[in-house]
Amino acid sequence: MPQFDLANVFLPQLFWLSVLFAILYFGVVRLTLPKLGNVMEERENKVSGDIELAEKAKLASDKLNEDYQIGLASARDEARKMLADAKSKAAASVEKKSTNAQKKADESIAAAQVEIEKARTSAMQEIETVAADGASSIVERLTGKAPSTAVVTKATKSVFA
Repeated sequence: MPQFDLANVFLPQLFWLSVLFAILYFGVVRLTLPKLGNVMEERENKVSGDIELAEKAKLASDKLNEDYQIGLASARDEARKMLADAKSKAAASVEKKSTNAQKKADESIAAAQVEIEKARTSAMQEIETVAADGASSIVERLTGKAPSTAVVTKATKSVFA
């Protein structure tokens, strides 16, 4: 049987198997592995480059965010200062207008008091004159003799005093 004739069949097959294995192995190792290694190295370089780029972008965005926050805080402070200035200017304006109005009111009150005092004095003189005339008429009716104007004026003034 030919399958049991190991010396004639097995040794040549083993030889050709070794030759083909060596050709395929070295062909794959020499041709494919360098290309595969290059692809893996390129991927690693690209990934590490992308990571570095992402880190740089993150640092830049952090810096931008920090600058934005500083600018925002500065703008808030400036707005607060402007608001405080506007409030103080408005308060000063209101105070000035209030002071002016108070002065005008005081002047009007003083003028009105002077006028009232004049009117009061005038009215008192009128009343004294009328009272003196009335008293003079009463005394003349009762006594039949008219009193002197000086006596009647003196008496009337003493009553009103």
